[in-house]
Amino acid sequence: MAGVIGTHIHGRFRVEERIGAGGMSTVYRAFDETLERWVAIKVLHSEIASQPDQLERFRREARVVARLSHPNVVAVIDAGEDEGRPYIVFRYIEGETLKDRIRRLGRLPVGEAAAYAIEIGRALAAAHAERLVHRDVKPQNVLIDLSGSALVTDFGIARSMELDGLTMPGRVLGTTDYVSPEQALGEAVTPQSDLYSLGVCLFEMLSGEVPFRADTHVGVAMKHVKEPMPDVRGRRPEVSASLAAVLERATTKETRNRYSTAEEMVADLEQSLAIEAARSGEAPGEATNVLKGLGQTADFVPLRLRNPTRYVVAGLLAAVLATVLVIALAGNTERGSPGGAAPQGSGELRPVRLASTAASDYDPPPGDGRESPTDVRNAIDGEQTTLWDTEGYESTTFSGLKPGVGLIVDAGSAVAARRLAIATSTPGWEAEVFASARVPEGIGGWSRVGARTRVGRRANLPIDTRQRRFRFYLVWIVELPATSRAGVTEPPGRYRAAINELTLLR
Repeated sequence: MAGVIGTHIHGRFRVEERIGAGGMSTVYRAFDETLERWVAIKVLHSEIASQPDQLERFRREARVVARLSHPNVVAVIDAGEDEGRPYIVFRYIEGETLKDRIRRLGRLPVGEAAAYAIEIGRALAAAHAERLVHRDVKPQNVLIDLSGSALVTDFGIARSMELDGLTMPGRVLGTTDYVSPEQALGEAVTPQSDLYSLGVCLFEMLSGEVPFRADTHVGVAMKHVKEPMPDVRGRRPEVSASLAAVLERATTKETRNRYSTAEEMVADLEQSLAIEAARSGEAPGEATNVLKGLGQTADFVPLRLRNPTRYVVAGLLAAVLATVLVIALAGNTERGSPGGAAPQGSGELRPVRLASTAASDYDPPPGDGRESPTDVRNAIDGEQTTLWDTEGYESTTFSGLKPGVGLIVDAGSAVAARRLAIATSTPGWEAEVFASARVPEGIGGWSRVGARTRVGRRANLPIDTRQRRFRFYLVWIVELPATSRAGVTEPPGRYRAAINELTLLR
């Protein structure tokens, strides 16, 4: 709008520069001369202001956001009309949009992406609590301030769940790069639609690009309706299985399989962020602030971030206690019931000290040779909040494609191992134990040293090497669990087995 720069709005706000523009309005940076602070003013275009429905939508945005008081929502300061120009005054956020940040950096650090998703999710939870659906969640509508926090803005097409609204039936509002399937089809939009869009934002933060591209906006929208979401770990292998699962559930086409609430999604994101921090040993950028903000109530947050001053001492004590516990449990299990005889020698079992690179995936022919290779260290890192898991399959028997997949541990030298202790968050899968002096190309080259066993949340798999010594031991998974961690039967393509922690004992 020409002639606005340098003028005053409502006799109070001196307009300094244009900082953004859209189809309905232009946003300016202005100085509030009454309270001596910078603000952002959104001014409705004159041609739009002449349309009653658009004018009402603009006024409703002010009322909508004024109802929200949340640290991750850009606050409304004032609203009104000046010489026929409707305007809304917002708190001025110095920084950049999330979209600009992605363009500048490309793929964001995994922990930072999870932290931003948490903060956006918290803002949506606050809006949904007021029975408001944003309907246009995208990185362009997320501001990153100088402290690194994410704030959601532009509720211009937000709609109350209690109103029939101003949108004509069948009309699609929102940006098609992030639009939910139901929104693309012109169907009812719910809080779950916002969660789908948040999932797409998370995908872009992690991969550096939107999931779907086409020659037209309609083409992109139809891909959201019909095509499966690309595998984020295929584009960013270091993304944990936990975070990938959150993204996958958020962007499920059918709302019945999607997160029901923003709070539910945020809770899973918080746990995934803790896993990322534990895996990497650090929490970059805003991730640290988010984890610290969870406080002592979130026991999945790494101790060094909940209480840094006691981290070193607590970590050493935990390591000592964990070693003692493993030895004690292994010894008790080996001795069995009173009067029982140990199957292979006698005495206490002790863990084999494994190098940090001792684990590797195993998917021999007819497999493709890869089975979540970037996560193998999680199985032996001493952190049960991290995990290695198989890929997703259409059935519990690997869809008939192969006899199994596995995880190898390298003992470093030839040892006569006697037990494998396993912790898993996906109980119910079945495995056998094999051993070899080297890693064979196929399963036929291994020696079987352990019978087929159904693995519970904590399992001790007996090993009988008949006094022979082997360097490599293989957990060969032959059947996947039929239920998820929550005990709900998984849909097709979601059958996986996880190993959160593995200990080789001798």
